Amino acid sequence: MLYTRNGSYPAVLPASITLSNGFIRTDPASFTPGEIADAGYVVAPDAPAYDPATEHLGWDGTDWTVMALPSPTEEQVDVERDRRISAGFVFAEVIYQSRPEDRENIMGAGTAALGAMMQGALPGNYRWHGGDADFAWIAADNSLNPMDAQTVYAFGLAAMAHKTAHIFAARAIKDANPIPTDFTDNVFWP
Repeated sequence: MLYTRNGSYPAVLPASITLSNGFIRTDPASFTPGEIADAGYVVAPDAPAYDPATEHLGWDGTDWTVMALPSPTEEQVDVERDRRISAGFVFAEVIYQSRPEDRENIMGAGTAALGAMMQGALPGNYRWHGGDADFAWIAADNSLNPMDAQTVYAFGLAAMAHKTAHIFAARAIKDANPIPTDFTDNVFWP
């Protein structure tokens, strides 16, 4: 049973109540209806049935209210899209970061790898970039992963596919009428 006091949001009785004479009672199992009323608590009405996916259950100080949740906006979908794009992606069973600056670096490396392949860089050549050390990319867990030019190029394509899939998923969500209130659920995203 839920109670309200001075219009407070309905809740179970607290572990202690203060009576009008100043005495404090601390055993909820022994509170009498008279003591509960003397402490200012009244039984709240039963909450109405509502759909938490589309409605908000509120309290106006004396009774429950049910209001329709506002429809999500396209801007909210864009924020979720961008968050998911930047959250990272899996390539060759390893998670890599994909914030905007990471994607810029990946695309730059992919372009350099394509150039190296056009100049004859072979699979297994980890020094295709012209440096004195093997080319490696740092994964999200800070491990170093050596990559030949072909792998770096495929890595760039995977980053592009990750971003593109989220852009198209967001477009599909925004095209729904109305936008689902649970659009952040993984079922809507790649």
